[in-house]
Amino acid sequence: MFRIQECLEWGQLATFVPNKKLPVYNWFYYKEGFSRDLVLELIRMFNIKEEQTVLDPFCGVGTTLLASQESGINSIGFDVQPVSVFVSKTKTDRYDLNELKCWSKKLFSEKFEKPDISCQPPLVKKAFKKETLEDAVFFRNKIMFIPSEKTRNFLMLALMNSAVKASYIYKDGAVIKIRKKPVPPLRKFFQRTVNKMLRDLKNFQRKESKTFVDFGDARKLRIENESIDAVITSPPYLNKIEYSKVYEIEQKLFLDLFQEKPALRSYIGIDTDINEINRNLLEYSDSLPETLPPEAKPYFLDLIQVTKELYRICKKGAKLGIVTGNGCFPHTVVDSDIILCKIAKKTGFKVKKLLVLNKRWCTRNRTKKVGITRESLLLWEK
Repeated sequence: MFRIQECLEWGQLATFVPNKKLPVYNWFYYKEGFSRDLVLELIRMFNIKEEQTVLDPFCGVGTTLLASQESGINSIGFDVQPVSVFVSKTKTDRYDLNELKCWSKKLFSEKFEKPDISCQPPLVKKAFKKETLEDAVFFRNKIMFIPSEKTRNFLMLALMNSAVKASYIYKDGAVIKIRKKPVPPLRKFFQRTVNKMLRDLKNFQRKESKTFVDFGDARKLRIENESIDAVITSPPYLNKIEYSKVYEIEQKLFLDLFQEKPALRSYIGIDTDINEINRNLLEYSDSLPETLPPEAKPYFLDLIQVTKELYRICKKGAKLGIVTGNGCFPHTVVDSDIILCKIAKKTGFKVKKLLVLNKRWCTRNRTKKVGITRESLLLWEK
């Protein structure tokens, strides 16, 4: 069928953890992301040249794009999540450091005027100490009137990060919990964050390359036929909760007032008309197990569309590296990695290898072991 190989020493590369210590990469913590080192390893493995273009159709917070910039490779990133698009754009933009310093100095010299926070959503009010929320809204309102979009985004991201760290927010998986605790004063924390980000920009080395980030649906990409040299990405995992809810406070408090976003469906596998889904899956029925849970079918229907779209836009000889995880259900484990490779093969890709990066127990009620799930790197070629 195709080669399956364990590569557990790469396990941490499939997580965001290594990025936590890297300048610019760590401007926004994104639990669902993979590491810069995984992208650099794939760039080396695929022998991607500086004049070529890498696509990430689920770009998250821009790790593929940023690593491509470091390597001097053109890159394109799409996502449906507003926070992801905002963070990816902000991290990959090229800045005038003097302009950023000038506006930062001006912002922190502004005399504080207490803003009206009565109209803030209940969740936002619960998440902050009253004085912290007033500081956050005060700075947000000042930043919104900065004429330069790049400078505005840079300072808004710094404020967003600082405010969350000075809040009562505790993110437990896909759930926001409120835990009251002592918090640092926002103004000082915000100043330190801005200064740290300025130092990061001064020391971060990007090579000349083109980067494009925008909202986009991976099933219908605004890209010409046979124009992409490589794809490095990670679609949402099967049976995972929609993580956009975890960033609801950042979205409502800092982005909703100025970010224009199209009406795109936010979650792979959300359709529920099972009869329509079954009809559409007929073409690929031999790639899907008979025991596939009904709730998994919309997910694979979407990823069939994504795979077809990737085949359309990839050049002949294009290389693809796709990180995916298996689905954990109460009575079974769904081998998403193997199913996706079968879908890719039927679509026309060559499946070169399936590298198993992590193995974890799937449990029911946190105690009953159902089976072992894999997190895998799928290597395809057109």
